[in-house]
Amino acid sequence: MKKSIALFGATLAGFLLSFGAAFAQGSGSATIDAIKARGQLACGIAGEVPGFSLPDSKGVMHGIDADSCRTVAAAILGDATKVKFVPLTSQNRFTALQSGEIDLLVRSATWTLGREANLGLLFAGVNFYDGTGFLVKKASGVKSAKEMDGATICVQPGTSTELAIADYYRINNMKFTPILIQDLSEIQQAFLSGRCDAYSTDSSALATFRATQPNKDDFVLLPEIISKEPLAYVVRKGDDKFFDLVRWTYFSQLIAEEHEVTSKNVDETLASTKDPEVRRLLGLEGDMGKALGVDNKFAYNVIKQVGNFGEIWDRNITPLGVPRGINNLWTKGGLMYAPPMR
Repeated sequence: MKKSIALFGATLAGFLLSFGAAFAQGSGSATIDAIKARGQLACGIAGEVPGFSLPDSKGVMHGIDADSCRTVAAAILGDATKVKFVPLTSQNRFTALQSGEIDLLVRSATWTLGREANLGLLFAGVNFYDGTGFLVKKASGVKSAKEMDGATICVQPGTSTELAIADYYRINNMKFTPILIQDLSEIQQAFLSGRCDAYSTDSSALATFRATQPNKDDFVLLPEIISKEPLAYVVRKGDDKFFDLVRWTYFSQLIAEEHEVTSKNVDETLASTKDPEVRRLLGLEGDMGKALGVDNKFAYNVIKQVGNFGEIWDRNITPLGVPRGINNLWTKGGLMYAPPMR
C-alpha cells in the first residue's frame, strides 16, 4: 500500500513537473499558443464596409477593423501581415467566434450586456464609439441636427434609431415626421430622391453610404451622435490571457498616441526616450510583454507596423468625412482612455 502511494506520488510529481515545464514554454493562453503554432491570426470582419473592412482592387483589406486585426497579429507574431481575414455576416459572426472558426472578432459589434452575459463572449476594447447620426444634403445648408425642427427623416421602423430620434426631438422640444421604410436600398433611394430631409441610422453606416456615392461631397454627416453604439474587439470567455493581450494591444495604441509616438518616429523614440511609460511601452523595461505571454516589444511592433490609434483613424475614417469627435483621446475631449502601463 505504501509502495503504491509512493509510486502514485512520484508519478503525480513527475506529471506536474512536466506540465509546469510545458506551461512555462507556452504563453499561458491556449488561443495565443494556437495562433503561434498556426503562424496566423484568424480574424472575423465584415469585408464590405468602406473605412472598416473592404478589400482594394488587389485584394488587400483596408479599414479600422482590418487594422485592428493587424495590431493583434503584430503583437503576437511580430508580423502584422499574418492575418487571415474571415468575412462574416451579422447573423453568423458570433457563432464563428464561439465555435473557434476565428480567434478574434472585429466586425462593428456593439458591446451590450446581453451579448456579454448570454453568448460566452467578452468585449476587449472599443475601437469606434458609434451612435445614431443624421445625413443631409449639402444644398440644404443644415449644419446641426438642432436646425431640423419640422424635418422629415427617413428611418427604418422598429429600430433603436427610430426610438433614439424620438427621444432626441422630445428632449429638444422639436418635431419631425418619420418616413418609415424597411428595405435599406429603398430608404436610401428615398433620401436621394428628396422624399425626406435627412437619413438617419448609425453614423458609421451613414459615412459608408456617403463614401459610396459618386457625388459624395453633396452630402453632409451632421456632428451630433444621439445614441450609444460602442463597437469593440470581441473574444471568447475562458482565455483571460488572450483577453488581456487583445485589450492591452488596443491600449498600447492609445498610449502611443498620447505620447505622440508614431510609426514614423518610433525608432528614434526607442533610441532616445527617457519617459518611463514610453520605455515600458516600447519594451525597454518592465517585462510588460512577458506578462501578457508575448515579446516585450509587442507594442513596438504594433506601432511600427500599423501605427498608433490616431494614425489608424486618419488612414481609414478621416477620408469618409467623419469627425473624430468622441473617438478622440480623453486629453482632447474624447472617450479614448488607456490605463497606465506600469
